[in-house]
Amino acid sequence: MVMKNSVPGVLIVLLLDLSILMAEHRATIIVDRNGGGDFRTLTEAVDALPMFNYERTTIIIQNGVYNEKIRIEQDYITLRGESRDSTVIRYNQLREAWTQNKDSVGPAVINLHGDDIVLENLTVENTQPEIGSHAFAVYGTGTRTIINCCNLLGKGGDTVALWDYKTGMYYHADCRFEGAVDFVCPRGWCYIRDSEFFEVKKTAAIWHAGGFNRDQKLVLENCRFDGIKDFRLGRHHYEAQFYLLNCRFSANMADEPIYRVVYEDNTRNRPFNWGKRYYFQDCHSDGGDFVWFQDNLNGTQNPEPITAVWTFGGRWNPELVEGPAIIDFEIQKEYILLHFTEIVSVIGQPLLKSTNGKTFTYQSGRGSDTLRFTTNKHIEKRDLAGLAIANDAKLLGTTASLRERSVNLHCIFSYERHR
Repeated sequence: MVMKNSVPGVLIVLLLDLSILMAEHRATIIVDRNGGGDFRTLTEAVDALPMFNYERTTIIIQNGVYNEKIRIEQDYITLRGESRDSTVIRYNQLREAWTQNKDSVGPAVINLHGDDIVLENLTVENTQPEIGSHAFAVYGTGTRTIINCCNLLGKGGDTVALWDYKTGMYYHADCRFEGAVDFVCPRGWCYIRDSEFFEVKKTAAIWHAGGFNRDQKLVLENCRFDGIKDFRLGRHHYEAQFYLLNCRFSANMADEPIYRVVYEDNTRNRPFNWGKRYYFQDCHSDGGDFVWFQDNLNGTQNPEPITAVWTFGGRWNPELVEGPAIIDFEIQKEYILLHFTEIVSVIGQPLLKSTNGKTFTYQSGRGSDTLRFTTNKHIEKRDLAGLAIANDAKLLGTTASLRERSVNLHCIFSYERHR
């Protein structure tokens, strides 16, 4: 009997532990090197994250210089600086030095191995002094990564290297990138707008690899390129696809088109079956325009407006304003289940109130696409009309996006499905 009863007892303990962990999710963590927050270092804050993160967690970093490098393996993490130029994360790390003496953190200042990560309003700098050697400021293998309003600085190659070559999707806006060889070098899909690039060596500034899926591409819109005299714009080793729209080049840029790297030893050359795919529209140079970046877009290459959504083939919209919508609901006596279009992050203890005054208290489901709410009386469909959050709690979308997106509770009767 003891043996039989011990298994349910263990399960109960495990479930209680899980519920406690879920309940203790912290939506916001503050890092302040002067001691005014939850932690003094980013390393401490990252170490405090759960092994598996199911909801959006924002790590707010107060102004200061943080001499450390970090590794993030969890999903749904936002690193937000107090101010772009005064919140600085820096570290001296050559990629080659790390390869020869590997640690568990990684070869970059910030090493990203989770999905749906956002970096915003801060500076990341690899301070190693060699010009040209590989030195990551940001390295990553996750997908749906946003870098917004940041400085990404270095003197080496591959300053920003996001390398999920199968499903990687990256969105960057209002950033400054500095570095040497291929210092912005995404694999997969990448959209960059309203950003500055500065090349510190007579090498290519941008690089792309898109050999896993023919649709993979690098799109740059309204960007400015500068650097030392005769720096080059771009190159690639793998199949690649470049779109540059309304970009400006300084007079220091060499009259050298984007090119494919070819080795004398043919065994080193990557497949090149899809041909040159370098597209330009309304690009100009301060030193006079070159033939190779004349407008060459037409309806055949691009039947739709070029946007972030188009870049990612409709798989992701980082500029989305709307939050998760209800796609289905279930009424079970004194509780309801609301099913959403994406995973929902629960901030606080939400209380819902309907038009007729019925109130519903959040019970469970955080970090999933289904939330359970309870009340003290039998529920009818009319009790769900006009649902709204009645306290200061929040229900937010969890997928990486530029802005906070609250759930849409007003569409609960707009779907035919109802159990």
